[in-house]
Amino acid sequence: MKTGLMKTAERVRTTISGMPLETCYGPEQLSLFDPNVDLGAPGEFPYTRGIHRDMYRGKLWTMRQFSGFATPEETNRRYRYLLSQGQTGLSIAFDLPTLMGYDADHPMSAGEVGKCGVSICSLEDMEILFNGIKLSDVSVSMTINSPASVIWAMYLAVAEKQGAAWNALSGTLQNDILKEYIAQKEYIFPPKPSMRLVTDTVEFGSRHVPKFNPISISGYHIREAGSTAAQELAFTLRDGIEYVDWGLARGLAIDDFAPRLSFFFNAHSEFFEEIAKYRAARKIWAYVMRYRYGAKSEGSLKLRFHAQTAGCSLTWQQPYNNLMRTAWQAMAAVLGGAQSLHTNSLDEAYALPSEEAVTLALRTQQILAYETGVASVVDPLGGSYLVERLTLDLQRAAEDYIAKIDALGGMLPAIEAGFPQREIAAASYRYQRELEEGDRVIVGANRFQSEDEKPIELLEIDGGAACDAQSAKLKRLRSARNNAEVRSSLGQLKRAAEGNENTMPFLLDAVRAYATLGEICDALRSTFGTYTETTHL
Repeated sequence: MKTGLMKTAERVRTTISGMPLETCYGPEQLSLFDPNVDLGAPGEFPYTRGIHRDMYRGKLWTMRQFSGFATPEETNRRYRYLLSQGQTGLSIAFDLPTLMGYDADHPMSAGEVGKCGVSICSLEDMEILFNGIKLSDVSVSMTINSPASVIWAMYLAVAEKQGAAWNALSGTLQNDILKEYIAQKEYIFPPKPSMRLVTDTVEFGSRHVPKFNPISISGYHIREAGSTAAQELAFTLRDGIEYVDWGLARGLAIDDFAPRLSFFFNAHSEFFEEIAKYRAARKIWAYVMRYRYGAKSEGSLKLRFHAQTAGCSLTWQQPYNNLMRTAWQAMAAVLGGAQSLHTNSLDEAYALPSEEAVTLALRTQQILAYETGVASVVDPLGGSYLVERLTLDLQRAAEDYIAKIDALGGMLPAIEAGFPQREIAAASYRYQRELEEGDRVIVGANRFQSEDEKPIELLEIDGGAACDAQSAKLKRLRSARNNAEVRSSLGQLKRAAEGNENTMPFLLDAVRAYATLGEICDALRSTFGTYTETTHL
C-alpha cells in the first residue's frame, strides 16, 4: 500500500491540471527547430512571444485593481484612493442585485445590496461613482454580463455629461454571457437573446466607441469553477469563436470588430503551466483569426488579455500566505505577457479587501514592475525547453476540445448539451479528491497547519445601511424624474427588442431618462423571458 508521502512524490510529476511532467527537459523533449514550436519574434505572427515587439520596455501593463462595495459614494472614495496610490486603471465590481438586473429596493435584493460589489441602480448612481474622475483620462473595466449593455449605456451617458467624446474612451466591458452559462451562472435571459444583446454592443462599439473593448471573453470564472488550464484555454477561445460567428452573421466585417475583442484569464499557482497557457492562447487565436476567418488586420490576430490572480487558491487559514501566492501568480501573468493585471488581496478568503490589504496588493504589482527586472526583457522564458513543451501540449489539448465543440455544432449547442459543464465538474472533482487524499498540498490548509492564527482586520459592509441609502435614493429619483419620458423610452426599448434593431440606442434613451436598471431589465424580461438551466448528469 502506498503512503501519503509516496503519493505526493508521484504527483510532483504532473502539473496542477494533471499535465504530465518529465524530471528534466532538454532537446529530447523538444527541438526548437520543430516547425510546430513556431516561436517567431515578439510582436510577430503568431505572437507566441508577445503581441508587442518591446512589451513592457515600451509600456508597463495596466495595474487595475478590481474594486466595489456598498454604495456608489463609498466606492468612489476607494477609487480616488487607489488612483492616488498609483493604480493606472479602474475595474468595477458590482453587487449581486446589479449583476442580476434588480434594483436595490426589489425583494430579490434583500440581504445582498452592496455585499460583493457596488450597487448601481440608475444613471444617478453611475454619475456618483465617477464623481471627480475624468472618464476621458482613465481606462475603466466593468465586470458585468447579463445586464452589461444597460450598465455600458449608463457609463456612456456619464461620459456625455462630462463632455468626453465617445471615441476617446478606453476600457473593457466584460459582457461574456457564454461563460455565465458554463461556469458562473449569473444569467437573466435565455442564450439566444443574450447573444443578441452582446452582438448589439459589439456592433455599436465598432461604430461609435472604437477604442473601447465591448467584450472581455473570460476564462477566469471557468478556472475558478474548477477547470484545468487546458479547459480554461479551450472553452474561452471557443467562446471567442462563437462571438465572432455572431458578429459575422450580423453582417460585420471581421477586421471591423475583431481588433476590439479582448480576453480575461486566471493566473493560477502552477507557475510554468500558466506562462505556457498565455503563450498558447496567443498562438491559437492568431491561427484561428488568420486561417479560420481570413482576418487581415494585425489587430484582429493579436490576443490581448487581462489576468487576475486565482481567488480559488486563497485560503482563510494563515491568510498572510496569500501575499506570496498572489506575488508568484502575478509574476506568471507578467512573464506570460498580460496587458493588464489585478492582484488579489490577502483577506479575500474572508471578505472584500480592506484598504490596507488592497494597497499591499497594488504594491505587489509595483514591486514586480519596478524592482524585479521582469519588465526589462521581452519573453525571458522563450526557448525554455519546459515552457515551449508545455505551450505545445496546452495548444494541442485546447485544439482537441475546440474540435469536439465544433463537432457538436458550436458553443451554444455544447452548453445546452452540458458538455463544458460536465468536463469542468469532472476536473474539479479530481482536484478535490487529490486535496483530500494528500496528493496535493495547500500550505496551511491540508499541511503545515497552525492552531495559532493571527487575526486580521476585515472590511465590514453594512448591507442594511447600503440598502436603505440606495432605496431612499431610488424613491427620490422616481418622484423627481419625468415618468412619462421613462414609460415612453421603455416602450420603445420593448418594441426594438421584439424586432431586429440594435438595442443600444434605445437603452441609451432609457438611461438618459433615468429609467432604473431593474425597470429596463424588466422590459427585456417581458420580451425575452428568463432562463433556467437544465441539469445534465
